Amino acid sequence: MRQYVGDNLVVHPDLSVDSDTIVEVTPGAVGWDTINFQSRRLAQRRTWAFATGDNELALVVLGGQLSVESNRGSWQGLGSRANVFAGLPTALYLPHETAFSVTAVTDVEFAVAWAKTEVDFLPQLIVPTDIETEIRGGDNATRQINRIMPPGFPCSRLVVVEVYTPGGNWSSYPPHKHDVHKTRSDGSILEADLDEIYYYKIDRSEGYALQRVYTDPESPLHRAGYPIDAAVIARNNDVVLIPEGYHPVSSPVGYTTYYLNVLVGTAQSLAATDDPQFAWVKDTYQTRDPRVPIYPVSATV
Repeated sequence: MRQYVGDNLVVHPDLSVDSDTIVEVTPGAVGWDTINFQSRRLAQRRTWAFATGDNELALVVLGGQLSVESNRGSWQGLGSRANVFAGLPTALYLPHETAFSVTAVTDVEFAVAWAKTEVDFLPQLIVPTDIETEIRGGDNATRQINRIMPPGFPCSRLVVVEVYTPGGNWSSYPPHKHDVHKTRSDGSILEADLDEIYYYKIDRSEGYALQRVYTDPESPLHRAGYPIDAAVIARNNDVVLIPEGYHPVSSPVGYTTYYLNVLVGTAQSLAATDDPQFAWVKDTYQTRDPRVPIYPVSATV
C-alpha cells in the first residue's frame, strides 16, 4: 500500500513543459487503478486524437468551444461558456472502443476522465439544459453542485459533478468519506468505496483553496498502518487526490473556488458517510448563501 502525505496528494501542472496537457493523473503515478484524468488546452483549429480502448470516457468543456469526430458519431460546436465561472457545462460521454478526435472551434480548455469498463453504453451528449443544479448545505457551508454524470447516468462506473464554493464558505462539509463498501439489509448502498479527484479552478489567478484529507479507523489504509492526515493547498489547475478518508474544502474570503469531481469505485454511486464528530452541523443551518448559484441557472433542486 502507498503512504499518502501532503506532497503526493496534490498533482500540480508542469509549467516547464510547453504542452497541450495542463495537468495529468495516471493510475501508476498516484497509486490506484481507477481514474485517469487530463485537463487539456487547444488553440483554435488544433486537434487532439485519442482512443478509449477498454475504458469509458467523460469529456467536459471547461471553456471555449470544440467539435468531436468519432467512430461512434460526431458532435459539432460543443461548449457555451467562456470559462467555468460563466455558465453551465457541456459534456460528452464516450463508451469503450471509441476512437475520436477533438478540434478546437475557438481556443478551448477541456477535461477528460476515463476508467476501465466491460460494459458497452451509447455515446451521450450532455448540454446545459440537461444539467440539474443543486444548492447544498447552508450558512457558510452553502455551495452549488452541477450534476453532469450523476448516479443513475447510463454508464458503467464514472460519476462527474462540478462544485462552486463562494469565498469564506466550506464544501464537502460536514466532512464525508467513501472508502468502504457497505450495504443495507435490503441491498441498497450505504457507502461506496470510491477514488476521487478534485480538479481546481480559482476565479482569480493568485487564489487558492485549502483541503484536509484524513482517514477514519475503519478506512483500509488506516487499518493497514498507513493513515492519512494532511492539509493541502490547491491552486489553479491543481488536482487533489482522495484515495480514502474525509476531505472537506475551505474557500478563502474574496475568491470563488471551482472543482470538477470525478469518482470511480465499487458502484456508480455517491453514497458516503459523514464524520460523526461533525454531522451535527447540518442541524444548525439557518439560511442559504444568496451568492449561489453564481450565475443564472434554469432550475435548482
